[in-house]
Amino acid sequence: MADAYFSLFTLIVLIPLALIAFVYFLVRPRPVKIPIKNRHVFITGGSSGIGLALAHHAAAQGARVSILARSRNKLEEARNAVRLATGIDVSVFAADVRDYDAVKRAVDEAGPIDVLLLNHGVFVALELEKQELSEVKFTLDVNLMGSFNLIKAALPAMRTRKDPQQPVSIALVSSQAGQVGIYGYAAYSASKFGLRGLAEALQQEVIADNIHVSLIFPPDTDTPGFAEENKRKPELTKIIASSSGAMKPEEVAQKTFDGIKSGSFIIPCNLEGIALSLATAGLSPQRSFLMATVEVLAAGILRIAGLCFQWTWYTSIEKWHNQRKAGSSQRS
Repeated sequence: MADAYFSLFTLIVLIPLALIAFVYFLVRPRPVKIPIKNRHVFITGGSSGIGLALAHHAAAQGARVSILARSRNKLEEARNAVRLATGIDVSVFAADVRDYDAVKRAVDEAGPIDVLLLNHGVFVALELEKQELSEVKFTLDVNLMGSFNLIKAALPAMRTRKDPQQPVSIALVSSQAGQVGIYGYAAYSASKFGLRGLAEALQQEVIADNIHVSLIFPPDTDTPGFAEENKRKPELTKIIASSSGAMKPEEVAQKTFDGIKSGSFIIPCNLEGIALSLATAGLSPQRSFLMATVEVLAAGILRIAGLCFQWTWYTSIEKWHNQRKAGSSQRS
């Protein structure tokens, strides 16, 4: 009987504790806290949508805020909106993220950055066959190359800052379409998947300088840009993506800063995002030993869940094509 109790105790208590201890030893980089108050937060795509919500949130937390976007008029409107809501004046810089020289001038004028928050992005949902290559290139140039330009411009000063003991952050806003490819998102998903490779490699390059990289994965978000996106979405894209509800920009901003302050590498924004992050954890860094343990334990069941999603999506695609073929046969 004693042997049976000991075996049960080992199974229920000792093995899980040993797993947690082992994972705690493994997780890298180590946990960190990144303050926002009295730090310089530089936000791209900051004139509307998620970017404007991020600016509001940073200002409300006592940060010195700079925002960059293409339109000077929209930047002034954003500055007035933040001032009205928080009483804080933000600095504004008009530049196209595709233009490295313009970006470098803005970053140099803004001064040393403590939190570089790359939120800029463009999105068009369309089947690749119907999409012009110029539109594909534009998407990649803005979403991916634009991020390289900003990091390249800001990194030297972030590395040589006055107080290297104070941790600083580079945060890239990706998308749940940067975790799983969806019909009609070929160019957009390629640009957002690219941010993950950039972030994983960059974190290894800058960790010795106490610079911490975060990757944010918001779902569809209720912004003016989202309303425009929906007008061009293919019917199949709408069917497949209909299960994912839209978040408010303010909710995404809150989740973003919560993650940045805790130094999280992957920052999901809702329950679906947490599940996707667990399912796609792969070889990404993980600071939290508890989350790392959950990733280890949930890997198998989440792979099954992922296969179920793929079955649902491919069934929807097959059904849609069959209905179109049937409709064409009846008309002929």
